[in-house]
Amino acid sequence: MATDHIRYDLLAQDALRGLVRKVLTDTAKSGLPGEHHFSISFRTDADGVKMSPRLREQFPQEMTIILQYQFWDLKVTDADFEVGLSFGGVPEKLTVPFAAIKSFFDPSVQFGLQFETIEAEAAVAPAQPAKPVAAGTPAAEATTAAPVETQDKPTGEVVRLDRFRKK
Repeated sequence: MATDHIRYDLLAQDALRGLVRKVLTDTAKSGLPGEHHFSISFRTDADGVKMSPRLREQFPQEMTIILQYQFWDLKVTDADFEVGLSFGGVPEKLTVPFAAIKSFFDPSVQFGLQFETIEAEAAVAPAQPAKPVAAGTPAAEATTAAPVETQDKPTGEVVRLDRFRKK
């Protein structure tokens, strides 16, 4: 098999992170259209992530945020986004580099992306590019990983977004 000197996998991930950047930029300018809302999972231990010590202690490795009803001051740059959210009634400001994002999911249209984190890509053999997931597929449900506290060994729990919806 030929060596990929161009690194199409990294180029594809960068392009799909650009899609997330564009969606968040449009949301910052115009708000959320229709029923759209976003579930964004990211590595809290990645370079450039800014959050309070309280949240960092609670989510030392990974966190999932929902941008739907109660968020404010969404600002998007080429490298990251900043947003205000409330956690347990306490307002917080988060800064999340696009390189730290592990998944992006819009449950209103069952569209999701899963990413390999940039740090992991540099240390491992060629990474798989982010993959769009279609409605009704198991992968679409897997993009809604809930934050879980971890011990020495990284673990995660995958949950269905339906679990959190009012019935």
